[in-house]
Amino acid sequence: MPPTFDMLGHAFIALTLLLTVYGQLVLKWQMGQVGALPPGALEKLIFLLRQLLNPWILSGYVSALLASLAWMAAMTRFELGYAYPFMSLAFVIVMGFGALFLGESVGSAKILGTLMVVAGLVLIARG
Repeated sequence: MPPTFDMLGHAFIALTLLLTVYGQLVLKWQMGQVGALPPGALEKLIFLLRQLLNPWILSGYVSALLASLAWMAAMTRFELGYAYPFMSLAFVIVMGFGALFLGESVGSAKILGTLMVVAGLVLIARG
């Protein structure tokens, strides 16, 4: 952990996480609404490019851009080796919100794996 707690730096990391999670959840939600990819390669490409016109999908891309800006700001305040492990929390948050809002399954293996990720994060943050 850095010698002094950097509230603003940690806020940038949290913002990166929240925007990343938002983008992933919105993309999954909206792609679940449109169905499976069509069979042909050209049809797949056209199908995916059409999704770029969806305002929700666009908001997911905007959130990715804003997350990148927040991450750049975080990188001015922390070493990568300290800040990057916090990004593993995205797995935890996405899994929770995926179950809550998208009805995705959460079994014991996912819970155990998530606990291991969090334990690893704690170890890295203290080291």
